[in-house]
This record gives sequence, structure tokens and C-alpha cells, in this order.
Amino acid sequence: MKIVACYQGTPEWHAARCGRATASEFASVLAKGEGKTRAAYMRKVIGERLTGKVTESFNNAHTQRGSEQEAMARLYYESTIDDFVEQVGFCQHDTLMAGASPDGLVGNNGGCEFKCVLPHVHVETMLRGAYPPEHKPQIQGGLWIAEREWWDFGSYCPDMLEPRMRLYRYRVYRDDVYIKTLEAEVIRFLGDVEDKLAQLRGDVERLAA
Repeated sequence: MKIVACYQGTPEWHAARCGRATASEFASVLAKGEGKTRAAYMRKVIGERLTGKVTESFNNAHTQRGSEQEAMARLYYESTIDDFVEQVGFCQHDTLMAGASPDGLVGNNGGCEFKCVLPHVHVETMLRGAYPPEHKPQIQGGLWIAEREWWDFGSYCPDMLEPRMRLYRYRVYRDDVYIKTLEAEVIRFLGDVEDKLAQLRGDVERLAA
């Protein structure tokens, strides 16, 4: 793994992840068959390879709110574990065009991912007593790319009146069986990206002939 030292959201960060399959989209990579979700994400990656620019993502009030609160969530989390969270930019896989942007790395074995959410979502997660399953590809993907043993999922809601309820933390351990399947699907996805690129370039050459 190679860590690209930069702040997330900066031009350097965008350049580091451009054209790569990223952990935040591993759920799209795992979408069954050639479904619309997987195909749409593939078009984004191909577009990034052809332009050298990251596809702009849609930001609404909720995503903006989450970005602003992430720093507070990290500080709150540090106070609960009595340890330091190392902020990193982008973790690139050694050989594959894939990577992850952890919200933080902890010690030599851990990492963390925070979701800054509205109260009703926070309550749902706390009542679940685990973590939302839709985040499994991203978290296990982070464990795979960053070569870690555990990942703390944190649901953060500063609106909770009781301070002890503002952060719900659930520790997720590495699932090597799942990661093996994930790795195979990422390799297949990246292979499909290369095939589509070759097809496009061949089409352009034929038209120019």
C-alpha cells in the first residue's frame, strides 16, 4: 500500500484517486451482473481515465453537513479511545488501480470511518446494535487496501442532548473470505474498464482511418 499524503478534497487528493476504483464505490463494483449501478460507475472511471479529471459528485445539504461535522466526529472519537487518529489522504493499492480514503488510521492495526447523520438515522443505527450493512463493502475495502485488522464504524450526531449518545461506535474486524471475493470483483471490474477503453480507442482509430 502507498499512502498519498494530502488533505482529502484537495486537487492532490482528486489526482491520487482519479481513474481508480475507490472503496466508497465498492458497493457499485459488487452490484450483481452488469446492472445499471455497476455500469454507471464504470463509465465514470472510464471518463476519468480519458480526461485525467475526477467526475464531480453531487453535493446536497446532508453531504455538506456531514463534511463539516467529520472533524468534530474524529475529535470526539479520539476522546473515547484515548488514542491518536492519523489523518491520511488516499491509500493506493500496490498493484491495482484501486484505493481508499480512510477517515483515519489508528495505531498499526486499526482504522475508522465516520458517518455524520441526522437523529433518526443515528437512532436506527444504535437500535440495530451493529452497523448498517450497506457500508460493508467500503469498510472491508478499507481493511483490504490499508492492510488493517479492524475498523471502527462511527455514527455521529451532535444534536443528541446526552453527550454519551452523540457517537455510536462499532468495531468491525477483517473478513478475509469477504475480502477475497471483493478483490476478485475489483479485478474483474478493472479488467472490464480496460476492455471498454480498448474498444473505444479501436473505434476511434477505425473512424479516423
